[in-house]
Amino acid sequence: MYLRLLCVPACLTLCAFAQTAPASAPEAAPAPAKTPKVAVIQFQAAVLSTAEGKAASAALRAKFDPKKVDVDKRQADLQSMNDKLQKGGATMAPDARNKMQEDLARGSRNLQHDIDDLNSELQQDEGKIMQDMGAKMSGLIQSYATKHGYSIVLDVSSEQTPVLWADAASNITADIVKEYDVLHPVKSAAAAPAISAPVAPAGTPTRAK
Repeated sequence: MYLRLLCVPACLTLCAFAQTAPASAPEAAPAPAKTPKVAVIQFQAAVLSTAEGKAASAALRAKFDPKKVDVDKRQADLQSMNDKLQKGGATMAPDARNKMQEDLARGSRNLQHDIDDLNSELQQDEGKIMQDMGAKMSGLIQSYATKHGYSIVLDVSSEQTPVLWADAASNITADIVKEYDVLHPVKSAAAAPAISAPVAPAGTPTRAK
């Protein structure tokens, strides 16, 4: 009899525990995916629009414009020689005509060689500028994007960019230029056009028949 009385309270306690156990809470719904904030920038235009970029462009022009003037003069002289040979070559003495043809061919080869060297030097100088400024601007863009909550920044400088359209408010080019000028000021930022275009190759004059 003692054993039965001892078991009954234990059974009642277990049953009561089972009845009062709280129901498990429903699982929380997953948070909606955050839409990425996207910005666009014209990277090359940004580099050249900075005070440092304008100063670098002016320095390149000061270095290469006189050389281009010399190339243009030599090219005009060769064209004049070619025109003279075309118009009067038939009536010239054979020795004089042959000498002019040789001078014309040699001058054209030398000019083309100098143009190739000039373009190569220009491209190297441009490359150094873009590499140096590009590294600093890339770091600035990353900092700016993080600060303003952008997940992606797309460069739309190239005509081959896959971006077909972007709202003007998403273009951060002007803001990046302003911040770059603050972080990297120059003493004298003379306004200058874009970096010099490569020198056009010399044309091949037509030999007189």
